[in-house]
Amino acid sequence: MSSPLLIPVIMCGGAGTRLWPVSRESMPKQFVALVGERSTFQLVLDRVSNDPLFDRPIVITNSDFRFIVAEQMLQAGVDGDIALEPVRRDSAMAVAVAAVLAAKRNPAATVLILAADHVIRDEAVFVKACREATEAAANGRIVTFGINPTFPATKYGYIQPGMALDGGTALTVQSFVEKPDAVTAGRYIADGYLWNSGNFVFRAEVMLGELTRFEPEIAEAAEAAVKGLTRDLDFFRLPAEAFAKAPKKSIDYAVMERTERAAVVPMNCGWSDIGSWSAVWDVLEHDVDGNTSTGSVVFNDTHNSLAHSDETILTAIVGLDNVIVVATPDAVLVTSRDKSEQVKNLVEQLKAQNREQAVRHLRVYRPWGYYQGVDLGSRYQVKRIVVKPSATLSLQKHFHRSEHWVVVHGTAEVTIGSEVRTVHENESAYIPIGSVHRLANPGKIPLELIEVQAGSYLGEDDIVRLTDQYGRA
Repeated sequence: MSSPLLIPVIMCGGAGTRLWPVSRESMPKQFVALVGERSTFQLVLDRVSNDPLFDRPIVITNSDFRFIVAEQMLQAGVDGDIALEPVRRDSAMAVAVAAVLAAKRNPAATVLILAADHVIRDEAVFVKACREATEAAANGRIVTFGINPTFPATKYGYIQPGMALDGGTALTVQSFVEKPDAVTAGRYIADGYLWNSGNFVFRAEVMLGELTRFEPEIAEAAEAAVKGLTRDLDFFRLPAEAFAKAPKKSIDYAVMERTERAAVVPMNCGWSDIGSWSAVWDVLEHDVDGNTSTGSVVFNDTHNSLAHSDETILTAIVGLDNVIVVATPDAVLVTSRDKSEQVKNLVEQLKAQNREQAVRHLRVYRPWGYYQGVDLGSRYQVKRIVVKPSATLSLQKHFHRSEHWVVVHGTAEVTIGSEVRTVHENESAYIPIGSVHRLANPGKIPLELIEVQAGSYLGEDDIVRLTDQYGRA
């Protein structure tokens, strides 16, 4: 009898504040194209879809990202289960839920836990390591992947490996150690320690057994949450009351640092957690001066630097070395490469000042497409709206604003009261205050329009949804 397939579980919950201003809470780094034309989440989807070792993936994310996850999975051509966390409870609860979900699919399931924001350059090495980890997991081990260090990093935890297990490549774990200082990190590398990647392979029943042993509250909360999950469109919602009973703990503290079953498979696959802009510079290809760029960028007398720019913003850097410059339509970051870890502290400072740019992009994604702010005044607001083919916005009304829609690309179906009409390119529609209305794209190409709002209050909460095909209130 053949062994069951490896079930990939992709964790999509992080905020990625060190990669501000491209990564923000409303659109974190795992969903942004930082190291190519696709997001790191989509790269992970590809990684677990191109080999017969892997079963259909499970994605664990929060409700705010559900439509982004679904859209990017559709773009990647990957089908999977999407489970929505109602509150943040750190990685131990997410792993516990993943184990319960996988066991429901197959009682003998073996699970692969993956972060959505990691980059791996050599996928063949990764798949080989997954096969080796699966063999160790079949013997009851909980296996993590240890990365062969390339420099004395102070931002990673380390693993002290032990003896080989059963003649395979998996090793016992002598100890997990916290993030060291630079001198200690250098000593760890000399002594053969590995970086802790934070990705795991285990049999579902083994992980649930260890959670029950060490953290029974987490195990019980996960069982209750999965038992009470409900279907919402293409998503599985985990109930808030049961989920929230789990204490906040990482899987490292909850299980890995306490279990006797821990093992490690060394992996030299060009791994990076893309934890800072300096890490992005490391991953991307450089020109002869050591520079790398994305978007509309010009370097002059500049070396060993990174520039990331929106295509609409020309970013020019002159006479600087070892810098990071990131330009977006509403925020610009300039930092030295060796201080790029401090961007996280900057974001906390911006939050304390109640700056919206700390958490939100000008472009806001919705299940039907997106809108992007263009201009804002005291009693008016201009937005660019893009609606996907065959998508429909909610039937709604506003109490404080009127709206003018000008179609610039595609064809719109506009409902105002009882009237439904078609609006073509270079035509417009006016929505009076209080009118029940709806916008739809009946065509096969994206619909793009300019919306001008006018009124005494322009907040997004001045929307009364009467019907909505996406289940939003």
